[in-house]
Amino acid sequence: MAGNSIGKAFKITSFGESHGNCIGVLIDGCPSGLPLTRTEIEEELSKRLPNQPKIVSARREKDTVNISSGVFNDITTGAPISLTVDNKEVISSDYDLIKDKPRPGHSDFPARVRYGGFNDYRGGGRFSGRGTVALIMAGTIAKKLLDLLNIEILAFTKTIGNVEMEKIVSFEEIRKNRYKTAVRCPDLDSAKLMEKSIINARDEGNSVGGIIECVTLNIPVGLGDPVFDSLDGDIAKMIFAIPAVKGVDFGAGFMSAKLKGSENNDQYALCDKKIVTTTNNSGGILGGLSSGMPIILSVAFKPTPSIGLNQTTVNMKTMKETSLKITGRHDPCVVPKAVPVVESSVALVLVDHLIRADFLPNVLKESK
Repeated sequence: MAGNSIGKAFKITSFGESHGNCIGVLIDGCPSGLPLTRTEIEEELSKRLPNQPKIVSARREKDTVNISSGVFNDITTGAPISLTVDNKEVISSDYDLIKDKPRPGHSDFPARVRYGGFNDYRGGGRFSGRGTVALIMAGTIAKKLLDLLNIEILAFTKTIGNVEMEKIVSFEEIRKNRYKTAVRCPDLDSAKLMEKSIINARDEGNSVGGIIECVTLNIPVGLGDPVFDSLDGDIAKMIFAIPAVKGVDFGAGFMSAKLKGSENNDQYALCDKKIVTTTNNSGGILGGLSSGMPIILSVAFKPTPSIGLNQTTVNMKTMKETSLKITGRHDPCVVPKAVPVVESSVALVLVDHLIRADFLPNVLKESK
């Protein structure tokens, strides 16, 4: 199974399955001299699990991080960093009765065909959202490197099902409130409605999707390598590695197709002797390069495909049509768990490009 590595100067390789022994990631290219502790990584992982049990799966792994290499005396050495967490809260018997019945909306059928039936089907195996633990572990390191340049990433839930944030919030409100709510929405009133929407879907045996918005502040101008390593292209590729993602847009996104050039163009102006734009319909990226304005992207997540309603499928062993009702522990909405995953994914791409552009190594040398 290829395709498990991404990045050039800051490269990660993820491994592990939902019900396997562990989930892990190998990070190659992290500069030496960065303080890093297991506790910091575990704190980031804890953001995946809202404290409202009615909106998330009953599977709650402790996620104790093991650092096997690349860190000595709580400081990175420059060698590859190996991070793992063990899988302990698994109930694989839930999947024994349905291993020959591909679940609608899941990768079961194409994965079985692609890998000749040898893939680990338990909990979705390699295709499970459990694998996002690897992205957060690596993303913790990436975000610490971004801190050296005062670059901040703020992701939050904008929409759950038909419930959308009712008011525009400031960066400070996003920073302060998003993790105060179970759904990771900084608009506290909208958050309550979103939570109710998820609980209602769960009570019906159903699920809902949503949209996460992500804002990156203080990005330097000119980051990216067009044409095939453009900044937005690389971010989009990384985001699509997150299970359940079905769409990514930047700035005005698809809405820009309805605008005239005079409406869509971000006009330039001076602010404190710095060139800025009066609007940000481009989402902070032009021609594959960062413009210096905040990078703004939205990520669409589909409803969780594991639902408690009867669905039709085919028994791949008998080749007869049959019905299926999924049991076990599943999230009625993956969006709240995905907020820190989106943050980490964006951080990984930015760090890779910053190192390639010789920003980060110089900062680390100056900080020693």
